[in-house]
Formats: sequence, structure tokens, C-alpha cells
Amino acid sequence: MVEKLTVIFFVILCVLLGTYLIFSPWDLLFGPWAENYLLVFLSDKTGAPIIQKTVASTWFRGAVTGLGVLNLMIAFWEVMHFEQSVKMLQGNP
Repeated sequence: MVEKLTVIFFVILCVLLGTYLIFSPWDLLFGPWAENYLLVFLSDKTGAPIIQKTVASTWFRGAVTGLGVLNLMIAFWEVMHFEQSVKMLQGNP
């Protein structure tokens, strides 16, 4: 039972994280992507404004979105191979 719950929670985590990573760089709900407090603080402390410009670029946003798609693909694979994952966690071949 614990193994099944572990796989279920892993699938839920992958779906939530994937969805967040897909929409977060392009959504303005949480504010502009490249103007968050920690990023501005890091750019100021290191004296490297290129960090903020890199994070604001569409290439970087696309890479983050690609990681989100990868997380959704992992979740889909886990759902399709649910029994195999449970057996592997139980230690059965």
C-alpha cells in the first residue's frame, strides 16, 4: 500500500511541478519573470546584470518550459507503468 501511495504522490508532484514550470515563465500572475526580488538581489550583489538579462530571455523561458514538459512526460510514463513501478519499489523483479 505504501508503494502505491508513493507512486501516486510522485505522479501528482510531477504533474504539479510540470504545470508550474510550463506556465510560470510566461504568466504575469506572480509578476514579471525577470524582476523578482531574489534575482534582482543576486544581480546587484554579484555585480553581474547579465544574470537578470539571461533569465529574462525567451531562450531561458523556453528551457524552463521544456523542463515542465519533461516532468509531464515522466508523470505520464509513471501512470502507464504504474504496476511495474509499484513492483520495483516492493523489491520484486
